[in-house]
Amino acid sequence: MTLNVIGYLFNVGELVITRGAWDELTNDEVWHNLVRHMSGDWGKVCEPDWEQNDLALDHGGRLLSSYSTLSGTVFWIITEHDRSVTTILLPAEY
Repeated sequence: MTLNVIGYLFNVGELVITRGAWDELTNDEVWHNLVRHMSGDWGKVCEPDWEQNDLALDHGGRLLSSYSTLSGTVFWIITEHDRSVTTILLPAEY
């Protein structure tokens, strides 16, 4: 599935979710945080990673966001440098 949403900072390309993330996360958690990712809200990443993401928007490069659910499960959303694929995964699955 390719997701093209007008009005956001970049296209996410094909959207992929790993088995672990599929089992742990609700649809609402995924979609809410995917919109944050596409808006440039990188969640709970360190300042250098935040800055790297901001640079990658203009110059190309991978985009990494980190979020957590209300129950404390941390998950990542990674968009590849060429914007062809965005993967939702648990850190242990990286």
